Amino acid sequence: MTFTESLLREMEKESATTRKMLERVPADHYDWKPHEKSMSLRQLATHVAEIPGWTPTVLNTTEMDFAKMDYKPHPVNSPADLIQYFETSLDKGKKALAAASDNQLLNETWTMRNGDTILAKDSKLDTLRDCFCQVVHHRAQLGVYLRLLNVPIPGSYGPSADDASF
Repeated sequence: MTFTESLLREMEKESATTRKMLERVPADHYDWKPHEKSMSLRQLATHVAEIPGWTPTVLNTTEMDFAKMDYKPHPVNSPADLIQYFETSLDKGKKALAAASDNQLLNETWTMRNGDTILAKDSKLDTLRDCFCQVVHHRAQLGVYLRLLNVPIPGSYGPSADDASF
């Protein structure tokens, strides 16, 4: 199995868990924050939904410079918007990854910077692994938000305390 095939399998598996979590995000609490320094529920859910769409950026560029970015989050105003955005991001990610080669993943470098400050510089494979970890990290944050809002949490790598079979 190639690295590309392995990453595609992992992306597909993790997307099922991510989709279940995003489907539970209540629109009537989109602006809720657990703490003043936290993202709102809408911001966090939108961020989780956008991460698979980073894959083409990593594969088709050599760097991202925050100092030159004009980031505008995708507008999400309903559960349907959120899921559609996730599905679009996921589709872009899978297509880009399917077109990648192991040579590209292993031998090309990708840099994340803020102007002259280099935040990360790794192989494209390691950068994509970091993106996958970002999904899991922020999905776990989303689970905490949902728990605090008394929304039942779906299982991730097994049943959750809210699953009937648990």
